Amino acid sequence: MVSATKQGPDPAAKDGAPGPGAPSPASHPAAGDAAGPHGGPPPAPEHTDAISPGLRRVAFRAHLWQRRALIVSLRVARLVATGFRRFLPALRYIERSVHQRWRRSLQFRTVLTTLLLAVTSFAVVGAYLSNQIANNLFQERLTQAESETRYNVKQVQDTFDGAQVTDQSSVITLVYDTLNAVEGRGSVIQRRYVFEAMPEQTKPRNRWVESRASDQLTVSVIPPELRKAVQESGKDQYWASTVIPVGTEDRPGIAVGNKVTFNGTVYELYLIYDLNTAQQTLDEIQSVLWAGGAVLVLLIGAVAWYVTRNVVSPVSHAAMVSEKLAAGQLQERMVVRGEDEVARLGASFNHMAASLQEQITQLATLSQMQQRFVSDVSHELRTPLTTVRMAAEVLYEAREDFDPINKRSAELLYHQVERFQSLLSDLLEISRFDAGVAVLDAEPEDILQVIVHVLEGAAPVAEQYGSIIVLTAPKGPIIVDMDARRIDRILRNLILNAVEHGEGKPVNITVAASRTAVGVAVRDHGIGMAPAEAARVFDRFWRADPARARTTGGSGLGLSIAMEDTKLHNGWLQAWGKKGSGANFRLTLPLRQGEEIDKSPVQLEPEDIVLPGEPGNRNMLVLGTGPGAGSPLPAPAPVPAPREGT
Repeated sequence: MVSATKQGPDPAAKDGAPGPGAPSPASHPAAGDAAGPHGGPPPAPEHTDAISPGLRRVAFRAHLWQRRALIVSLRVARLVATGFRRFLPALRYIERSVHQRWRRSLQFRTVLTTLLLAVTSFAVVGAYLSNQIANNLFQERLTQAESETRYNVKQVQDTFDGAQVTDQSSVITLVYDTLNAVEGRGSVIQRRYVFEAMPEQTKPRNRWVESRASDQLTVSVIPPELRKAVQESGKDQYWASTVIPVGTEDRPGIAVGNKVTFNGTVYELYLIYDLNTAQQTLDEIQSVLWAGGAVLVLLIGAVAWYVTRNVVSPVSHAAMVSEKLAAGQLQERMVVRGEDEVARLGASFNHMAASLQEQITQLATLSQMQQRFVSDVSHELRTPLTTVRMAAEVLYEAREDFDPINKRSAELLYHQVERFQSLLSDLLEISRFDAGVAVLDAEPEDILQVIVHVLEGAAPVAEQYGSIIVLTAPKGPIIVDMDARRIDRILRNLILNAVEHGEGKPVNITVAASRTAVGVAVRDHGIGMAPAEAARVFDRFWRADPARARTTGGSGLGLSIAMEDTKLHNGWLQAWGKKGSGANFRLTLPLRQGEEIDKSPVQLEPEDIVLPGEPGNRNMLVLGTGPGAGSPLPAPAPVPAPREGT
C-alpha cells in the first residue's frame, strides 16, 4: 500500500472549533461553577488528605521492593563469588596440567602449535575472503541499482513532463500511478521509493502533493548526508547505504537519490533497494567458510597428531628403554619395524645397547676378578706376613746386639713389615667395601670421646713433627648414632695426614653440632693443595706429589677407606685446600641414622679459625710441647691460620 498525504482545509475549522486566537471554553467557566450562589467570588477549595494514604502505601511498597531487590542482588553476588571461588581451583589445575603437558610432551606441543597456527591462518584468510566477497556483492548490487535508478527516474520525469492534468484528483492519481510503476521488483533487488518536495521553495497554487513513500517508509530512512547532496546538486545522482524496516526486522539497503520536476515544483526522488538477498548470500558463504574451516582445522589436528605420533612414539620408546638400561636392565631393546630412518635409529640404538652390555659385563667380570684376586691374595698373605712380622720383631728387639749395619737392617725390616701389614689390612677393608659386605654397627656414642681417644694416639706423632693440636668443641657430650671403630679410623687418617703435611705448624680441630648434624673440621697450615688435587684426594693410591716419600703410614688407601666409612654413615667427607695456606677436611655426620643432612655446622673454606658458640659454651684442648699442653683451657685465643689471598 502507498500512503498518500492529502492537502485540504483543517477539519477542526469545519466543526466550528475556534481558531488559534479564539478564547478557549475552559477559560470561561459557567457562572454556576465559578461564582458563588449570590454572584460573589468563588468559594475556596475544600482541603482534603484523601490521596495521602495511597501515596504512603505506594512509597512503602516501592521501598519494600527495593529492599527485596537488594537482598536478591546480594544473594546472587554471593552465589557468583562462591561459584567463582570453587571454579578457580579447577582453572588453576587445568592451567598447571596444560603447562606440565606442554613441557613434557613433544606430541602435545606439536599438535597444539599446529592447531593454533592453522586457526590463525584460517582466520586471516577467511576474513580476507569474506571481505572480498562482501565487497564484490555490494559493488555488483550498487552498479545494478544505479543503472535501474537512472532508467526509472528518466521514465518518471518523462511522464511528469508529458502530463496534461490540472485538477487535484488527476494530479494525485498521476503521481500515484507513476510511482507505483517504479515500485515493485527489479531484475533482482526489491525496490521502494520516497518522494518528497524539496524544502525552502515557493509553493505554487496547484501543488497538491507534498510527499509520498512506499509502505512503512518515511523520509527519515534517507541519510541526511544523501539528502543534502541531492538538494545541493543539479541533475547528478547520489547513493548511500541505509537500513530499511521490513515488517518487524531491519534490512540493509541502498538509497539512490535524484531530482524530478512536476508542475513547477522540484521533488527529491529516492529509490531504495533491499539488499537482504545479498546479505543472505554472504551469510551462507560465511557459514560455509567457517564450517569448512572448522572441519579443516580438525583434519589438520588429526593429521598432525598421527604424524607426530609416528615420529614421537619411537623416541618415547627409546627414552623408556634408555631409562631401563640406566637402571641396570641391560637386556632391554627397542622394537624395530620397517627400514626407514626411525627403524635405522632403533637398530643403531640396539647395537649400541648390545655393545654397552658386552663392555659393562666384561668390566663387571674383570672387577669381580680383581676384587676376588685382592681378597684372596690378602687372605693368603696374612699367615706368612704374621710369621715374618714375628721374626722382624725378634730381630728388632735384639738390634742392640748387632753391628751398626745389621742394626739398621733390622730397623728397616721392622718398619717396612709394619707398613706392609697396614697396607694388607687396608686392602682387605677395601675388598669388603667392593664386595658390598661392609656392615655398619651403629650405636649412640659421644663423638668427643672418640676424638680425644684419637688425639691421645696422635700425640706422639705430633710431638715428633713439632706440631700443636688445638681442639675446639662445645661443652657437654655430643651423642651420635655411629660406628665408633669406623669414625675412629676416619679421624685418625685426617689428623695424622694434617700432622704429616702441616710442616710443624698448628693443627686445629673444630667440632660443632646443630639439631640434625655434627661437623668435625681438621685444619692444617702446611703446604696445602690445589682445588684439582682436593677433588682427587679421596681416590685410591692417589698422591699429590708422586716423587714425595712417605715417612709415616701412607698406604694410599686411608682417605679412600675414610670416604667409604662416611658413606656408610650417610654423611659427608669434603676437602678444601690452597697452595701455601694448608688444607681443611670436614666430616659431617647425621645425629640420627636415617636423617638427611642439609647443612654442615662447620665451614669448609675457612678464612680464619672461627670458634663456634659463645666463649662460655666451648672448651679448648691443646696437645703438644710447652707449658699447659694437654690441659683444657677456658676458651683461650685461637691459633690463627694464614689468611687467604684475594
